[in-house]
Amino acid sequence: MKEKIDLLGAGLIGSLLAIYLKKRGLDVNIYEKRQDWRKVQKKGEGRSINMALSDRGWQALEKAGIKDKVLPFTLPMSGRRIHDEHGSTYFQPYGKENQAIYSISRNAFNEILLDEAEALGANIHFNHKVEQVNVSKREVEFCLENGEEKRMTSDVLIGSDGSFSALRNAFQSQLRFNFYQKFISHGYKELHIPATPAGEFAMDPKALHIWPRGKFMLIALPNLDKSFTCTLFLPFEGYKVSFENIYDDQDVVQIFKTYFNDAFDLMPNLLADFKNNPTSALINTECYPWTENNALLIGDAAHAMVPFYGQGMNCGFEDCFILDNLIEKYGTSSWDLVFEKFQKNRKPDTDAICQLAMDNFVEMSDNVADPNFLIRKKIEAKLHELYPNEWQPLYTMVTFSDIPYSEAYAIGKLQAKIMDEVMKDPNVTKNWNNLDYEAILAKVETSGAV
Repeated sequence: MKEKIDLLGAGLIGSLLAIYLKKRGLDVNIYEKRQDWRKVQKKGEGRSINMALSDRGWQALEKAGIKDKVLPFTLPMSGRRIHDEHGSTYFQPYGKENQAIYSISRNAFNEILLDEAEALGANIHFNHKVEQVNVSKREVEFCLENGEEKRMTSDVLIGSDGSFSALRNAFQSQLRFNFYQKFISHGYKELHIPATPAGEFAMDPKALHIWPRGKFMLIALPNLDKSFTCTLFLPFEGYKVSFENIYDDQDVVQIFKTYFNDAFDLMPNLLADFKNNPTSALINTECYPWTENNALLIGDAAHAMVPFYGQGMNCGFEDCFILDNLIEKYGTSSWDLVFEKFQKNRKPDTDAICQLAMDNFVEMSDNVADPNFLIRKKIEAKLHELYPNEWQPLYTMVTFSDIPYSEAYAIGKLQAKIMDEVMKDPNVTKNWNNLDYEAILAKVETSGAV
């Protein structure tokens, strides 16, 4: 008799993991508290929170055999387009000419993955809200839409149920379990820029747009329907420009005309979006252990991060990729070994990317507009061009490679120290192109880090 694998959560990570498990010939059930949004979502609705696919995510999709199904729903963004307060813009490439991250609608993406999981034979049970989990028995109690209670026992139980995971809550109350969470001082609100009256993009569709303003910022990602999904990041309180100081429509207009005027001119539905869309919080969570008694936490349930490195989904997909590699190596009769190997190998990397995501908010909201920062990035780009194997910028390692996050983090810290020294040269702004790049590289080699 085949073991029954039960997943809590039918989001992006749960859906992809179900595809992997079904391809291993396993009996897979997914339980999701929400209704089936494929049936209730308004057809033609082009807006939802956008995701940015990078190399780690693509690697996971390719191994699952669905890369070609996802690609037509994406738009490549080869760099950042920075908008200053005067309406001028300039472009910062992410990497080399052929490197890009890909914008995709969360809803559209989730539908593709769910459809594929179902086609492979996964059973998806919607409107199943977890009420209680007994980890020692792997027993889950659900409340159904009609108020009926339902109980289920699993052979293998996996929590892919996000930042506020029911399985993680059970771990927390029943195990010797370390848990840390932090809500950052900023929240976010989703807005949008529609297509022009002529049905075209209102801005450059090949870039992720950023309006960096120090303690706050606006970003925009392109959609297939020629609109842009925008996200406004503001402090909740404590600053002049914050959510607590927005009382009415006039305040909204004032902020946008003052700080994001070129975006304001493209947002006819700004006030309606601002009023109707929720103000949401941003959370970082870290915990350990991730596994107990053939139960496992994965994705945001194990390591939720703030969105400023664009790696939350990609990291979760890499979780699935690595877990599948371990299943391939150890088989499906040793789940305790597979899960133990997974958590020990993966935890240092998820800790590293959680920290990098926190750090990157400063870069996105402030540093990208700093002339010294731009020179620094040009020097790093030239080092990478001259010595592609010996010097890879941190962003390149994280976004365009499968170098373990922890290794990228360590190398990045060393490179940052070296670049700090380089930037002390008072003439670096004028002479950056003529620096002794071989000598800079020698500092890395001397440190023995690469």
